[in-house]
Amino acid sequence: MGSEKRATLPPAYDDLHVGVALFDPEAGTVSDANSWVETILGYTVSELRGLPIEAYTANTYPRSGEELLARLRASTGGRLRELVWRAKRSDGELVWVRIRFARRQVDGRECVYAELQDITEYYDTYHRAELFWRVLRHNLRNEATVIAGNATPVAECADAERLRTAAETIRVRAEKLGQMADSVEEIQQAVAGGETQRVRKHATVAVRTVAKEIAAEHPDAEIVVTERDSMWVDVDDAFVNALSHAIENAVVHTESPEPTVEVAVGPSPNTGRVEVRISDANPPIPEGELDALFDPDITTSTSHGTGIGLFVMKWCVESLGGEVRFERSEEGNDVYFYLPPEASPDEGGAQTEG
Repeated sequence: MGSEKRATLPPAYDDLHVGVALFDPEAGTVSDANSWVETILGYTVSELRGLPIEAYTANTYPRSGEELLARLRASTGGRLRELVWRAKRSDGELVWVRIRFARRQVDGRECVYAELQDITEYYDTYHRAELFWRVLRHNLRNEATVIAGNATPVAECADAERLRTAAETIRVRAEKLGQMADSVEEIQQAVAGGETQRVRKHATVAVRTVAKEIAAEHPDAEIVVTERDSMWVDVDDAFVNALSHAIENAVVHTESPEPTVEVAVGPSPNTGRVEVRISDANPPIPEGELDALFDPDITTSTSHGTGIGLFVMKWCVESLGGEVRFERSEEGNDVYFYLPPEASPDEGGAQTEG
């Protein structure tokens, strides 16, 4: 009897190459949708009818499912309104969706008519280009200015101490330029990489391997890895790059001569995904860096800190179908990686390292 109260779409809508859904604005659920919506979100229409919008909205981005629902409820008739939405598919993959919506009468019932388009490739390409322009426009220009400024006393100064200082500054800034180029390359590799390059590993073993390499480079730091539960994950170079940046950032941005970084591995209490938490006691990550990281609509030219490493983490983790989240306080920072859990190799269905 409940199905008789739902507005429905004509079967012809399944032939469209754009998602079309009818939302019940009061219940906050889908009344009906075409097959393209199923392709975009990874849920069947029957499943969507029983799910609140929050269930398939990414919870690590500024626009929440509650905000989307409020916008749908506030919609009126007339022309379609538009917003960009970060959706979470049934398999945990995040996609960017452009949704255009308006109130409509369908089958004599009032609902919100919505058109959905998966714009992930376009949006990611756009944001990646913005990041690269940020590096070229500001970071590289600043470093080049410092190098040029210190090259002058090298050429003109006879003072040995001043000469050594200028030469050391040139060396350090030249290394930074190389690190920026490496970071950009890591993002490009993460975007271009495919699942065939991944191997299935025990999550804690994969984390400890990276932690051991960082510890060898920073012998004064203590990196403690703890396992809350045994889990498996598919990894590639993107995983290594993301975790390396997270741990190394925690080590080098400390005010302590002997920093401690804690890394915990286990299931997320909310979703059951593999959760890797990297904790430090450092000053809070600048809020502007996180704003630029999570909202592509914020121009990155307003954020000129050292946040390129944060972008590497985000792009690399998302290339693995995961999410990143940051918590900052006066006591320090917590960086969370959420990755899709996989079956152990004993259960089959995975390429493993021999």
